[in-house]
Amino acid sequence: MGALPMPPRRRRPTQVDIARHAGVSQATVSLVISGGSASENVAEATRQAVLAAADELGYSANAAARSLKGGRNHLLGLYTFEPVFPVDQRDFYFPFLLGVEEETAAQGYDLLLFSSAGGPGERRVYARGANRLKVADGCVLLGRHLHRDDLAHLVREDFPFVFIGRREVPGAELSYVAVDYAAATRDVVARLAGLGHRTMLYLQVVGGDEPTRDREEGYRRGLADAGLPVDESLIRPLNDAADVTPQQLRRWVDDGVTAILVEPTEDDTTVGAVEAAADRAGLRIPDDVSVVMLGDPPLSRASDHDWTRYTLPRAHMGREAVRLLLDLLDDQTGTPRQQFVAAGYVAGQTIAAPRRTDGRPA
Repeated sequence: MGALPMPPRRRRPTQVDIARHAGVSQATVSLVISGGSASENVAEATRQAVLAAADELGYSANAAARSLKGGRNHLLGLYTFEPVFPVDQRDFYFPFLLGVEEETAAQGYDLLLFSSAGGPGERRVYARGANRLKVADGCVLLGRHLHRDDLAHLVREDFPFVFIGRREVPGAELSYVAVDYAAATRDVVARLAGLGHRTMLYLQVVGGDEPTRDREEGYRRGLADAGLPVDESLIRPLNDAADVTPQQLRRWVDDGVTAILVEPTEDDTTVGAVEAAADRAGLRIPDDVSVVMLGDPPLSRASDHDWTRYTLPRAHMGREAVRLLLDLLDDQTGTPRQQFVAAGYVAGQTIAAPRRTDGRPA
């Protein structure tokens, strides 16, 4: 089924539009929008009317400031929806940050890090009622636990941003750089099928959103390519790593499962639970069951296995996000851009041909 055509992008509102909407002069709008000391001469009621009109029309004050000055601040922002510096997440997020910083410097821009908090454990772009990202020309956004209404508000403001990772917001099209999880997972399923696996269990993260949906799409496409039916009972959402017990793993294997695809988050908790359960159940990886990680989380625990997996080009994604953002700034139409990057396959040592019921390789 082909994608539905996008509606034509509306023209960006101007200060003239705001002036007409608020019933004031363009000069008054310019004073209010600029926010300089001269704006204090504008009556408060008039100022509020101008700001209300700008908000209703979806006017971007940041874009206006650049056009009035005839250039840019040469500042790019990096906003994170969650802490990225704790030691346990350092290896996951650091390459993204490194790529963003390196490319920003290479392009002759300065980088600002935003991490505004709206409350305990919560980060919001509009935590204080205003978009403080506007001090930058545009922003790269990063994080799993985001607030989609913040993204929708940024789109309405016409504020230039690029998300690292595919993200969707109803009624809006976003710019992002994302891993092609669907293609990578499809390739993993094809490799397993080529070894003779016919019953593959997919352990899925609950709340994984777009990355999880993309992986599931790849899992289904890979099975279809191999001429294998999709058994919905083999797509198992996990609320917690504790759901993987030795008893449950033994039941899966006894029921014919010969390969397990494990979706990680920022760490190796889930695959660690599979490894521990296999050890306690007396199952050997990959002799009794093959295991593949659908990603490459930092390994926070000692493991006896070199996991078969695919890797995310995190630093490359950070650099591409900056390039995409600068493309947006150069394009006056503001047309959203999406870019998918390929994951890298790591053979590892945790998959093998499945054994027959007599214990010999199939």
